Amino acid sequence: MERALYGTGVIAGVVGLGAGLAVAELAAGLLSGAPSPVVAVGQTVIDGAPPALKDWAISNLGTANKPVLLAGTVIVLVAIASVAGVLAVGGRRRHAITIAGLIGVVGLLAVLSRPTSSPGHVVPTIVGTAVTMGVLWWLPTRLVPIAPVEVDRIDAEPVGPMGLDRRGFFRGSAAIGVGAAAVGGLGRLLQARSAIGDERATLLLPGPGEPATLPADAEIGVDGLTTFVTPNDDFFRIDTAFTVPQVSTDDWRLRIHGMVDREIELSFADLLDRPQIERYITISCVSNEVGGGLVGTARWQGVRLADVLRDAGVDPAAEQLVSRSIDGWTCGTPVEAATDGRDALLAIAMNGEPLPDRHGYPVRMVVPGLFGYVSATKWVTELELTTWDAFDAYWVPRGWAERGPVKTMTRIDRPRVGSSHGDGVVDIGGVAWAVHRGVSAVEIRLDDGPWVECELGGVPSDDTWRQWHHRWDATPGDHVVEARAVDGSGEVQPSEPRPPAPDGAQGYHRVRFTVNA
Repeated sequence: MERALYGTGVIAGVVGLGAGLAVAELAAGLLSGAPSPVVAVGQTVIDGAPPALKDWAISNLGTANKPVLLAGTVIVLVAIASVAGVLAVGGRRRHAITIAGLIGVVGLLAVLSRPTSSPGHVVPTIVGTAVTMGVLWWLPTRLVPIAPVEVDRIDAEPVGPMGLDRRGFFRGSAAIGVGAAAVGGLGRLLQARSAIGDERATLLLPGPGEPATLPADAEIGVDGLTTFVTPNDDFFRIDTAFTVPQVSTDDWRLRIHGMVDREIELSFADLLDRPQIERYITISCVSNEVGGGLVGTARWQGVRLADVLRDAGVDPAAEQLVSRSIDGWTCGTPVEAATDGRDALLAIAMNGEPLPDRHGYPVRMVVPGLFGYVSATKWVTELELTTWDAFDAYWVPRGWAERGPVKTMTRIDRPRVGSSHGDGVVDIGGVAWAVHRGVSAVEIRLDDGPWVECELGGVPSDDTWRQWHHRWDATPGDHVVEARAVDGSGEVQPSEPRPPAPDGAQGYHRVRFTVNA
């Protein structure tokens, strides 16, 4: 009886939670810009997580870190809701309602803590919490006690009580579950329809006055190497946004203020009216491990950041350019990197199309030579000129370096780790980058032998990675190959291994493979 009651309570809790979350999703879909409580809580967890945990998540989960966090948040909610459900069917419905209310309060605090929150954004959480409370109060009443069985013999003992008739409970649970699935699905559909996908698909951008060109030998024609240009769908995404912000070009504004002669504000139309340039630029995440994939090259179009800052009039004493995203994330870029003549951009297009929403639509920053955490603000809405002492951007108090120049790095794309090859010629190759310094040479060595210089692909500028390749007359056995690059100034890539924190990984990429006899 108690075991059955426990199972029934878990069902009640899960059904109540599901109904509340579904209604919250619907409310979020009806109210443009309002987050669902799960999203708000997840975003708060991301912001409040210890730096070591964030580093572990990025290193081990990569771009799957947010789905895993979402799943973990839901699991915790299910566990708490199950306890509330057991209390509800056990006759302690007030306790269950209190637990549901506390969950709702956590959700409200998470929603209100977001930089873009407004009073109306609490509606999904309030409505969802109320629905969960209602289900937890009503569903246990569908459990009907079964009356004792009457007997005809005088000397017979009455049989009972026989327990609870749970048929009404299960019918009610099924009905609520089906309704929740429909309502939640409708909510997700409404949120998708309110997104900027249709706007982006029909957006016409002006052609660049300075189009980018790619050398014919940028691709050296070896199978298994990373393509020179990373397709948008394959480009890595690392940021703190739990869900992708949806920003319309009609609503987008960029405010430039702080240590400037004049504060200015630009609309998207203002940005389109400015001279457009197009450049191939490689960007990398500071969390990228040696040999990792958190790096990519795209053809970016936009306006020169230096031109916009020049119009505002930068105070000579300004040291740091703080950029802010629509979701409140901040980034600190050295002023000299934005104004020293490099192709620092306020980008509006990526590989010939408007920025994908996950990569910063409608406007993001791209600054060659700096890791993304100090340069690549997506969904950028604000630029503030200040000093290093006056402000610490998002990642600095979390243990990362104040400045983050990209380090020289080489990655081996082939052979793969643990791969086997036939006797004969083995192609060894990959990509190397020393963004804004350029790569002048790549060398490999096998089994701690001498360093051998590799063939290099062409590059449009020093701001991109470079393909490299070597044909090796293989010998049978187990082998280790390692690679290093030399930057444009002649400096050899450092060999001493270092982890990503606090200013980027360092060391040689090594790959073990086998050549069969």
